[in-house]
Amino acid sequence: MIEAEERAQRQAALRALLRRPLLAAEADGETLVMIRRHLTELRDWLSRETGWRLAADSGTARLFKTTPDPGDATHPARGRNGEPFTRRRYVTLCLALSVLSRADAQTTLGSLADEILTSAADPELDAAGFTLALDNRASRSDLVAVVRLLLSWGVLARVAGDEDAYLSGGADVLYDVRRTVLGTLLTGDRGPSTITAAGFEDRLAELTAEPVAETDDLRNAAMRRRLTRRLLDDPVLYYDELDDDERAYLTSQRRAITRRIADATGLVPEMRAEGIAMVDPDDELTDVRMPEQRTDGHVTLLVAEHLATRESCTRKELHGFVRKAAAEHKSYWRKGVTEPGAEAELVATALDKLTALRLIGVEGEVVRPRPAIARFAIDEPVIKETRRKPA
Repeated sequence: MIEAEERAQRQAALRALLRRPLLAAEADGETLVMIRRHLTELRDWLSRETGWRLAADSGTARLFKTTPDPGDATHPARGRNGEPFTRRRYVTLCLALSVLSRADAQTTLGSLADEILTSAADPELDAAGFTLALDNRASRSDLVAVVRLLLSWGVLARVAGDEDAYLSGGADVLYDVRRTVLGTLLTGDRGPSTITAAGFEDRLAELTAEPVAETDDLRNAAMRRRLTRRLLDDPVLYYDELDDDERAYLTSQRRAITRRIADATGLVPEMRAEGIAMVDPDDELTDVRMPEQRTDGHVTLLVAEHLATRESCTRKELHGFVRKAAAEHKSYWRKGVTEPGAEAELVATALDKLTALRLIGVEGEVVRPRPAIARFAIDEPVIKETRRKPA
Protein backbone atom coordinates (compact mmCIF):
# COMPACT_ATOMS: atom_id res chain seq x y z
CA MET A 1 0.00 0.00 0.00
CA ILE A 2 2.78 2.46 0.93
CA GLU A 3 4.71 1.58 -2.23
CA ALA A 4 1.62 2.23 -4.37
CA GLU A 5 1.05 5.59 -2.68
CA GLU A 6 4.70 6.58 -3.24
CA ARG A 7 4.43 5.61 -6.92
CA ALA A 8 1.22 7.64 -7.31
CA GLN A 9 2.91 10.66 -5.71
CA ARG A 10 5.92 10.39 -8.04
CA GLN A 11 3.58 10.19 -11.01
CA ALA A 12 1.65 13.24 -9.80
CA ALA A 13 4.90 15.17 -9.26
CA LEU A 14 6.23 14.34 -12.73
CA ARG A 15 2.90 15.15 -14.35
CA ALA A 16 2.87 18.52 -12.60
CA LEU A 17 6.33 19.29 -14.00
CA LEU A 18 5.35 18.21 -17.50
CA ARG A 19 2.25 20.38 -17.32
CA ARG A 20 4.07 23.41 -15.93
CA PRO A 21 7.88 23.15 -16.07
CA LEU A 22 8.25 26.18 -13.78
CA LEU A 23 6.48 26.00 -10.40
CA ALA A 24 6.62 28.56 -7.60
CA ALA A 25 5.79 27.98 -3.93
CA GLU A 26 3.21 30.79 -3.78
CA ALA A 27 0.89 29.12 -6.29
CA ASP A 28 2.00 25.47 -6.10
CA GLY A 29 3.23 24.97 -2.55
CA GLU A 30 1.85 21.45 -2.01
CA THR A 31 3.09 20.26 -5.39
CA LEU A 32 6.53 21.71 -4.69
CA VAL A 33 6.73 19.81 -1.40
CA MET A 34 5.81 16.59 -3.24
CA ILE A 35 8.47 17.22 -5.91
CA ARG A 36 11.17 17.82 -3.31
CA ARG A 37 10.16 14.66 -1.45
CA HIS A 38 10.81 12.60 -4.58
CA LEU A 39 13.50 14.81 -6.06
CA THR A 40 16.23 12.16 -6.32
CA GLU A 41 14.01 9.63 -8.12
CA LEU A 42 12.58 12.29 -10.44
CA ARG A 43 16.02 13.65 -11.31
CA ASP A 44 17.38 10.17 -12.02
CA TRP A 45 14.47 9.22 -14.27
CA LEU A 46 14.48 12.49 -16.20
CA SER A 47 18.24 12.45 -16.68
CA ARG A 48 18.30 8.82 -17.80
CA GLU A 49 15.21 8.82 -20.03
CA THR A 50 15.07 12.38 -21.41
CA GLY A 51 18.32 14.19 -20.66
CA TRP A 52 16.31 17.02 -19.05
CA ARG A 53 17.61 18.64 -15.87
CA LEU A 54 15.45 19.21 -12.80
CA ALA A 55 16.25 21.80 -10.13
CA ALA A 56 14.15 22.43 -7.04
CA ASP A 57 14.46 24.34 -3.77
CA SER A 58 12.06 25.68 -1.16
CA GLY A 59 10.78 28.39 -3.52
CA THR A 60 10.76 26.95 -7.03
CA ALA A 61 10.94 23.80 -9.12
CA ARG A 62 12.23 24.03 -12.67
CA LEU A 63 12.24 21.31 -15.32
CA PHE A 64 14.67 22.42 -18.02
CA LYS A 65 12.87 21.00 -21.02
CA THR A 66 14.25 21.33 -24.53
CA THR A 67 11.96 21.38 -27.52
CA PRO A 68 12.43 18.64 -30.15
CA ASP A 69 11.74 21.19 -32.91
CA PRO A 70 12.93 24.77 -32.25
CA GLY A 71 10.99 25.93 -35.31
CA ASP A 72 7.62 24.67 -34.06
CA ALA A 73 5.35 27.71 -33.63
CA THR A 74 2.14 25.81 -32.86
CA HIS A 75 2.21 26.36 -29.08
CA PRO A 76 2.81 30.10 -28.60
CA ALA A 77 2.60 32.12 -25.42
CA ARG A 78 -0.91 33.50 -25.09
CA GLY A 79 -2.59 36.53 -23.60
CA ARG A 80 -5.51 36.72 -21.18
CA ASN A 81 -8.09 36.05 -23.93
CA GLY A 82 -6.14 33.23 -25.52
CA GLU A 83 -4.65 35.35 -28.30
CA PRO A 84 -1.16 34.20 -29.41
CA PHE A 85 1.80 36.44 -28.75
CA THR A 86 2.92 38.52 -31.70
CA ARG A 87 6.50 39.23 -32.70
CA ARG A 88 6.20 42.59 -30.93
CA ARG A 89 5.17 40.90 -27.69
CA TYR A 90 8.01 38.40 -27.84
CA VAL A 91 10.57 41.15 -28.38
CA THR A 92 9.00 43.16 -25.55
CA LEU A 93 9.23 40.07 -23.33
CA CYS A 94 12.95 39.68 -24.06
CA LEU A 95 13.54 43.36 -23.34
CA ALA A 96 11.57 43.09 -20.10
CA LEU A 97 13.66 40.13 -18.94
CA SER A 98 16.83 42.02 -19.74
CA VAL A 99 15.62 45.03 -17.75
CA LEU A 100 14.50 42.89 -14.80
CA SER A 101 17.90 41.17 -14.61
CA ARG A 102 19.34 44.57 -13.64
CA ALA A 103 16.38 45.84 -11.61
CA ASP A 104 16.11 46.33 -7.86
CA ALA A 105 14.15 43.97 -5.63
CA GLN A 106 11.02 46.00 -6.39
CA THR A 107 9.95 47.84 -9.52
CA THR A 108 6.88 49.56 -10.92
CA LEU A 109 5.14 49.07 -14.22
CA GLY A 110 5.91 52.65 -15.19
CA SER A 111 9.60 52.22 -14.41
CA LEU A 112 9.69 48.93 -16.31
CA ALA A 113 8.06 50.63 -19.31
CA ASP A 114 10.63 53.45 -19.31
CA GLU A 115 13.55 51.02 -19.11
CA ILE A 116 12.12 48.89 -21.93
CA LEU A 117 11.73 51.96 -24.13
CA THR A 118 15.35 52.87 -23.47
CA SER A 119 16.52 49.35 -24.34
CA ALA A 120 14.34 49.32 -27.47
CA ALA A 121 16.22 52.35 -28.85
CA ASP A 122 18.87 50.04 -30.22
CA PRO A 123 20.25 50.41 -33.77
CA GLU A 124 20.17 46.64 -34.31
CA LEU A 125 16.48 46.46 -33.37
CA ASP A 126 15.78 49.42 -35.62
CA ALA A 127 17.64 47.72 -38.48
CA ALA A 128 15.51 44.62 -37.93
CA GLY A 129 12.38 46.74 -38.34
CA PHE A 130 11.33 46.76 -34.68
CA THR A 131 10.19 49.97 -33.04
CA LEU A 132 8.41 50.34 -29.73
CA ALA A 133 6.22 53.13 -28.41
CA LEU A 134 3.92 53.05 -25.39
CA ASP A 135 1.92 56.15 -26.28
CA ASN A 136 -1.42 54.43 -26.94
CA ARG A 137 -3.59 51.75 -25.37
CA ALA A 138 -2.79 49.09 -27.99
CA SER A 139 0.97 49.32 -27.43
CA ARG A 140 0.53 49.42 -23.65
CA SER A 141 -1.65 46.30 -23.96
CA ASP A 142 1.37 44.42 -25.34
CA LEU A 143 3.42 45.42 -22.29
CA VAL A 144 0.61 44.42 -19.94
CA ALA A 145 0.31 41.02 -21.66
CA VAL A 146 4.04 40.49 -21.11
CA VAL A 147 3.80 41.51 -17.45
CA ARG A 148 0.87 39.16 -16.87
CA LEU A 149 2.86 36.32 -18.40
CA LEU A 150 5.72 37.09 -16.02
CA LEU A 151 3.24 37.14 -13.14
CA SER A 152 1.95 33.70 -14.15
CA TRP A 153 5.52 32.38 -14.22
CA GLY A 154 6.25 33.86 -10.80
CA VAL A 155 9.02 36.15 -12.06
CA LEU A 156 6.98 39.09 -10.75
CA ALA A 157 4.69 39.23 -7.73
CA ARG A 158 2.11 42.02 -7.59
CA VAL A 159 2.35 44.13 -4.42
CA ALA A 160 -0.08 46.98 -5.13
CA GLY A 161 -2.09 48.31 -8.04
CA ASP A 162 -3.69 46.74 -11.11
CA GLU A 163 -2.68 46.47 -14.76
CA ASP A 164 -6.16 47.43 -15.97
CA ALA A 165 -5.85 50.76 -14.16
CA TYR A 166 -2.51 51.31 -15.93
CA LEU A 167 -4.17 50.68 -19.28
CA SER A 168 -7.08 53.00 -18.57
CA GLY A 169 -5.47 55.94 -16.84
CA GLY A 170 -1.77 55.34 -16.44
CA ALA A 171 -1.99 54.37 -12.75
CA ASP A 172 1.14 52.58 -11.61
CA VAL A 173 1.61 49.04 -10.28
CA LEU A 174 4.23 47.85 -7.80
CA TYR A 175 5.92 44.44 -8.11
CA ASP A 176 8.46 42.31 -6.29
CA VAL A 177 11.12 40.95 -8.65
CA ARG A 178 11.87 37.30 -7.89
CA ARG A 179 15.41 36.82 -9.10
CA THR A 180 15.53 33.14 -8.17
CA VAL A 181 12.74 32.46 -10.66
CA LEU A 182 14.14 34.85 -13.27
CA GLY A 183 17.45 33.00 -13.22
CA THR A 184 15.79 29.68 -14.16
CA LEU A 185 14.06 30.79 -17.36
CA LEU A 186 16.79 29.93 -19.87
CA THR A 187 16.72 26.21 -20.62
CA GLY A 188 19.69 25.72 -22.95
CA ASP A 189 23.05 24.31 -21.92
CA ARG A 190 24.79 27.30 -23.52
CA GLY A 191 24.39 30.96 -22.71
CA PRO A 192 23.14 33.10 -25.61
CA SER A 193 26.20 35.36 -25.23
CA THR A 194 28.48 32.44 -26.22
CA ILE A 195 26.82 31.97 -29.61
CA THR A 196 28.99 33.13 -32.50
CA ALA A 197 26.76 32.42 -35.51
CA ALA A 198 25.33 35.42 -37.36
CA GLY A 199 21.92 34.50 -38.84
CA PHE A 200 18.88 33.69 -36.71
CA GLU A 201 18.50 30.09 -37.90
CA ASP A 202 22.21 29.41 -37.41
CA ARG A 203 22.17 31.01 -33.96
CA LEU A 204 19.15 28.94 -32.94
CA ALA A 205 20.78 25.74 -34.21
CA GLU A 206 23.98 26.50 -32.30
CA LEU A 207 22.05 27.36 -29.14
CA THR A 208 20.08 24.07 -29.17
CA ALA A 209 22.80 21.75 -30.51
CA GLU A 210 23.53 18.62 -28.47
CA PRO A 211 26.91 16.87 -28.10
CA VAL A 212 27.64 14.23 -30.75
CA ALA A 213 27.81 10.71 -29.31
CA GLU A 214 31.01 8.82 -30.16
CA THR A 215 30.04 5.19 -29.49
CA ASP A 216 27.09 3.00 -30.49
CA ASP A 217 25.89 2.75 -26.89
CA LEU A 218 25.99 6.51 -26.43
CA ARG A 219 24.26 7.06 -29.77
CA ASN A 220 21.48 4.66 -28.82
CA ALA A 221 21.09 6.34 -25.42
CA ALA A 222 20.88 9.78 -27.08
CA MET A 223 18.34 8.43 -29.58
CA ARG A 224 16.22 6.96 -26.79
CA ARG A 225 16.20 10.28 -24.97
CA ARG A 226 15.20 12.20 -28.11
CA LEU A 227 12.35 9.79 -28.83
CA THR A 228 11.16 9.83 -25.21
CA ARG A 229 11.13 13.65 -25.23
CA ARG A 230 9.02 13.65 -28.35
CA LEU A 231 6.59 11.10 -26.96
CA LEU A 232 6.21 13.23 -23.83
CA ASP A 233 5.93 16.54 -25.69
CA ASP A 234 4.22 15.84 -29.02
CA PRO A 235 0.55 14.80 -29.25
CA VAL A 236 1.54 12.20 -31.88
CA LEU A 237 4.90 10.88 -33.05
CA TYR A 238 4.67 9.72 -36.67
CA TYR A 239 7.17 7.21 -38.04
CA ASP A 240 7.51 9.11 -41.33
CA GLU A 241 8.98 12.09 -39.42
CA LEU A 242 11.94 10.02 -38.19
CA ASP A 243 15.16 9.22 -39.97
CA ASP A 244 15.99 5.59 -40.76
CA ASP A 245 17.99 4.99 -37.58
CA GLU A 246 15.36 6.52 -35.32
CA ARG A 247 12.57 4.60 -37.02
CA ALA A 248 14.40 1.30 -36.70
CA TYR A 249 15.27 1.94 -33.05
CA LEU A 250 11.72 2.99 -32.11
CA THR A 251 10.21 0.00 -33.94
CA SER A 252 12.36 -2.40 -31.95
CA GLN A 253 12.18 -0.59 -28.61
CA ARG A 254 8.73 0.99 -28.64
CA ARG A 255 7.21 -1.31 -26.05
CA ALA A 256 10.06 -0.82 -23.60
CA ILE A 257 10.10 2.98 -24.12
CA THR A 258 6.34 3.42 -23.83
CA ARG A 259 6.19 1.13 -20.79
CA ARG A 260 8.76 3.26 -18.95
CA ILE A 261 6.83 6.43 -19.81
CA ALA A 262 3.54 4.86 -18.74
CA ASP A 263 4.99 3.68 -15.41
CA ALA A 264 6.45 7.11 -14.66
CA THR A 265 3.55 9.32 -15.80
CA GLY A 266 0.34 7.31 -16.04
CA LEU A 267 0.08 8.07 -19.77
CA VAL A 268 -1.40 5.29 -21.90
CA PRO A 269 0.40 4.29 -25.13
CA GLU A 270 -1.65 4.06 -28.30
CA MET A 271 0.43 2.35 -31.00
CA ARG A 272 -0.70 2.38 -34.61
CA ALA A 273 0.84 1.55 -37.96
CA GLU A 274 1.60 5.25 -38.57
CA GLY A 275 3.00 6.18 -35.18
CA ILE A 276 2.56 6.40 -31.41
CA ALA A 277 0.58 8.68 -29.11
CA MET A 278 0.88 8.77 -25.32
CA VAL A 279 -2.70 9.45 -24.29
CA ASP A 280 -3.56 11.22 -21.05
CA PRO A 281 -6.75 9.68 -19.61
CA ASP A 282 -7.12 12.67 -17.25
CA ASP A 283 -6.77 15.27 -20.06
CA GLU A 284 -4.36 17.40 -18.00
CA LEU A 285 -1.08 17.46 -19.90
CA THR A 286 -2.09 19.59 -22.85
CA ASP A 287 -2.53 23.25 -23.69
CA VAL A 288 -4.82 22.47 -26.65
CA ARG A 289 -7.88 20.33 -25.93
CA MET A 290 -9.91 18.36 -28.42
CA PRO A 291 -12.89 18.30 -28.28
CA GLU A 292 -13.61 21.54 -26.49
CA GLN A 293 -16.74 23.47 -25.58
CA ARG A 294 -18.10 26.73 -27.02
CA THR A 295 -18.10 27.96 -30.59
CA ASP A 296 -14.44 27.50 -31.51
CA GLY A 297 -14.36 24.04 -29.98
CA HIS A 298 -17.47 22.94 -31.87
CA VAL A 299 -16.17 24.38 -35.16
CA THR A 300 -12.84 22.57 -34.68
CA LEU A 301 -14.61 19.27 -34.06
CA LEU A 302 -16.81 19.69 -37.15
CA VAL A 303 -13.80 20.59 -39.30
CA ALA A 304 -11.92 17.54 -37.97
CA GLU A 305 -14.87 15.28 -38.82
CA HIS A 306 -15.06 16.85 -42.27
CA LEU A 307 -11.34 16.35 -42.95
CA ALA A 308 -11.15 12.85 -41.50
CA THR A 309 -12.67 11.27 -44.62
CA ARG A 310 -10.71 13.32 -47.19
CA GLU A 311 -7.23 13.20 -48.64
CA SER A 312 -7.01 17.00 -48.84
CA CYS A 313 -9.14 20.12 -48.74
CA THR A 314 -8.63 23.79 -49.60
CA ARG A 315 -9.25 26.68 -47.25
CA LYS A 316 -11.91 27.94 -49.64
CA GLU A 317 -13.78 24.65 -49.38
CA LEU A 318 -13.53 24.78 -45.59
CA HIS A 319 -14.87 28.34 -45.60
CA GLY A 320 -17.93 27.13 -47.46
CA PHE A 321 -18.35 24.17 -45.10
CA VAL A 322 -18.17 26.42 -42.01
CA ARG A 323 -20.60 28.95 -43.51
CA LYS A 324 -23.18 26.17 -43.84
CA ALA A 325 -22.42 24.91 -40.33
CA ALA A 326 -22.81 28.44 -38.93
CA ALA A 327 -26.25 28.79 -40.49
CA GLU A 328 -27.24 25.44 -39.01
CA HIS A 329 -25.85 26.07 -35.50
CA LYS A 330 -26.20 29.86 -35.18
CA SER A 331 -28.63 29.57 -32.27
CA TYR A 332 -25.91 27.78 -30.26
CA TRP A 333 -22.80 29.64 -31.44
CA ARG A 334 -21.68 33.12 -30.48
CA LYS A 335 -23.12 36.17 -32.20
CA GLY A 336 -21.78 37.24 -35.57
CA VAL A 337 -20.82 33.80 -36.91
CA THR A 338 -23.11 34.18 -39.93
CA GLU A 339 -21.80 37.60 -40.92
CA PRO A 340 -19.82 37.78 -44.20
CA GLY A 341 -16.18 36.86 -43.63
CA ALA A 342 -16.71 35.40 -40.14
CA GLU A 343 -15.97 31.93 -41.45
CA ALA A 344 -12.34 32.87 -42.24
CA GLU A 345 -11.53 33.51 -38.57
CA LEU A 346 -13.38 30.38 -37.45
CA VAL A 347 -11.50 28.21 -39.95
CA ALA A 348 -8.15 29.79 -39.07
CA THR A 349 -8.69 29.06 -35.35
CA ALA A 350 -9.72 25.47 -36.08
CA LEU A 351 -6.71 24.85 -38.34
CA ASP A 352 -4.33 26.29 -35.73
CA LYS A 353 -5.67 23.86 -33.13
CA LEU A 354 -5.60 20.85 -35.44
CA THR A 355 -2.06 21.68 -36.53
CA ALA A 356 -0.90 22.00 -32.92
CA LEU A 357 -2.41 18.57 -32.22
CA ARG A 358 -0.58 17.20 -35.28
CA LEU A 359 -3.85 16.10 -36.84
CA ILE A 360 -3.31 18.05 -40.07
CA GLY A 361 -0.63 19.69 -42.15
CA VAL A 362 -1.20 23.00 -43.92
CA GLU A 363 0.64 23.80 -47.14
CA GLY A 364 -0.42 27.24 -48.31
CA GLU A 365 -4.10 26.98 -49.21
CA VAL A 366 -4.19 23.19 -49.02
CA VAL A 367 -5.00 21.28 -45.83
CA ARG A 368 -3.90 17.64 -45.63
CA PRO A 369 -5.26 15.39 -42.88
CA ARG A 370 -2.74 13.30 -40.96
CA PRO A 371 -3.46 9.71 -39.89
CA ALA A 372 -4.42 10.44 -36.26
CA ILE A 373 -7.40 12.53 -37.38
CA ALA A 374 -9.14 9.29 -38.37
CA ARG A 375 -10.31 8.92 -34.78
CA PHE A 376 -12.75 11.78 -35.46
CA ALA A 377 -14.34 10.15 -38.52
CA ILE A 378 -18.03 9.36 -38.22
CA ASP A 379 -19.37 6.28 -39.96
CA GLU A 380 -22.83 6.10 -41.42
CA PRO A 381 -25.26 4.68 -38.85
CA VAL A 382 -26.22 1.05 -39.30
CA ILE A 383 -29.86 0.34 -38.56
CA LYS A 384 -30.67 -3.24 -37.82
CA GLU A 385 -34.18 -4.53 -38.12
CA THR A 386 -35.51 -6.42 -35.14
CA ARG A 387 -37.86 -9.31 -35.62
CA ARG A 388 -40.95 -9.43 -33.54
CA LYS A 389 -41.52 -12.56 -31.58
CA PRO A 390 -44.66 -14.42 -32.64
CA ALA A 391 -47.60 -13.91 -30.34
